[in-house]
Amino acid sequence: MSIVLAIDPGNTETGYALICSETCRPIDIGKVDNHELLPRLLCADLGNADVTAIEMVASYGMAVGKEVFETCVWIGRYLQASEGKAGLVYRRDVKLHHCHSSKAKDSNITQALIDRFASGQPNRGKGTKAAPGFFYGFKADIWQAYALAVLVADRHEGRIQ
Repeated sequence: MSIVLAIDPGNTETGYALICSETCRPIDIGKVDNHELLPRLLCADLGNADVTAIEMVASYGMAVGKEVFETCVWIGRYLQASEGKAGLVYRRDVKLHHCHSSKAKDSNITQALIDRFASGQPNRGKGTKAAPGFFYGFKADIWQAYALAVLVADRHEGRIQ
């Protein structure tokens, strides 16, 4: 069993998912301030993952704002903090893995994850506080970090090439 850490960086906050590679079950998830996540990558809290992946920004020829460049700075900082253990994965790869289309939207990826891990469960697999489901606590960027983690886990476990 290996532990996979996936990071979906943003310019001020970052989503992350720590999962078991065999079952893809979430161990720890969250969306935190970038300044909070950085030291956690350096300690046993998140730094002991066997495999770490960071979502990388890609250029499609369109003009971008300063937020994209600030996100790129954080990607570099996370790479440095991982001391060479992290790999970069492009969003397109995540879309193709889960939806078999580079045109997939976040909602399509979320639905593909629900179909795979929580099909037929109420509340989209989130459950309730009293009876938490597989995706309890998931929101916003956590879904995208988890989607990245599942792709990396599937590769690591040999479920895909």
